[in-house]
Parts: sequence; structure tokens; C-alpha cells
Amino acid sequence: TGVLVSALRVITKASFPQDPNGLRQSAILYFMVGMVVMIICIVCYNVARRLPVVVYYKNIKQRAQKAEVGGGMTGPAWRSTLWSIVGRVKWYGIGVVLIYAVTLSIFPGFITEDVHSEALKDWYPIMLISAYNVFDLIGKCLPAIYLLQNSNVAVAGSFARLLFYPLFYGCLHGPSYFRTELPVTVLTCLLGLTNGYLTSVLMILAPKAVPIHHSETAGIVIVLFLVVGLVLGSFVAWFWVI
Repeated sequence: TGVLVSALRVITKASFPQDPNGLRQSAILYFMVGMVVMIICIVCYNVARRLPVVVYYKNIKQRAQKAEVGGGMTGPAWRSTLWSIVGRVKWYGIGVVLIYAVTLSIFPGFITEDVHSEALKDWYPIMLISAYNVFDLIGKCLPAIYLLQNSNVAVAGSFARLLFYPLFYGCLHGPSYFRTELPVTVLTCLLGLTNGYLTSVLMILAPKAVPIHHSETAGIVIVLFLVVGLVLGSFVAWFWVI
């Protein structure tokens, strides 16, 4: 989605005049593409539910649920199991929270407001946002080629991303060569790449940390951690801008 939005922004900026009429045409194009993408997502969701691989794993989950304590749990037993699931995936969740807290406190506010280029002018933030989105997509595709199986390394990588703060700060107040386009672009690409890859790895590994019949619940829990990361990142970004 981010790559598509960035591509649309590049196309509309290059094609339409930057006046009220041009901005109106850009907005119409955005909404039209958005509606088409939503329809495609609805169709794909309904098709995906019928795929043999999805049906296969749904059947495995149902058999595992029937075999567990007379076929299911209610009340206190379920609450105890839920807290047990949270305990097993909490470090994966903390990693996801850190990933998005760091990313959203830097992107897009810092990139669009704080860094500037005399050569690229108003194209500079657009190119940086596009670079971030492209590398974020690459990072999300990389687990299909190589999936990091060591959860401790993945969580440590999430903490290591805190180093982006002093590095990006150096792009504002560091040596003159560090404030040029190349370091900012490289850091932005690395921000997107690590965001996409580490998020995908942690979201894949978390459901595997619990029995298969609790994997769906673990997935929901890790998504809740992601939402916390989104909120925290937006909150920290507000102070960054200030």
C-alpha cells in the first residue's frame, strides 16, 4: 500500500499542476485507486478462505481444540490460558512496540519537516518517503527467502533500532557531510528495511511460540501490541516535531 501511495504521489506531482485544480484531480485519483484496492482486498479475502492450505490448517486447529480439555474452555480457565499466551509472546510484542515507536517517531514527520535539499527541493521528502516504502516492502518480502528463527536476535534487533535516534539527530546537527542527501537517504532505506523485516519475523514467530490451537489468539495479542506501538510512536513523534 505504501509503495502504491508513493507511486501515485510521484505520478500526480509530475502530471498535475500544483494548484487547487491539480490537487483536486490528485485527490480524486487517490480515492478512485483506494476504492479499487478495497474491492480487490474483499475479493481476495473471500478467495483465500477457500484455499486448500488455509482449509488444511483450519482443520488442524479444530481437531486440536476438540482434543483440549473436553473440547473447550470457558470463564476462569480461558482467562488463565489467555494470560499464559500473553506471557509467552510478550517479548515478541515488546519488540513490535519498539519497532513502530521508533519508526513513527521519525517517519514521516522528521523526513518531511526537518531535512531539506537545495538540489531536490520539494521532491526530496517525496523521494525519501518513496524510498522508505519500497524498502519496507522489500523487508516484508525477505522472510520468504530467509526467516530469522532466533527470536532473541529478532527482539535484540528491535532494541538496536533505537540507534536510529542519534543517527537521524546527527543528520540535523552533526558534521556537514552527515547532513547531505546520501546519509539521510541511506538511513531512511535502512529504517524501512528493518521495520518491514523485523515486524514480519516477530509476527511470524509469535504464533509459533504457543500450541497450534492457540496460535490465532497469539496473533490477535501480537496485533494489539502493534496497535500500542502505533499509538506510542505517534505520541513520541509529536514531541519530536515540537
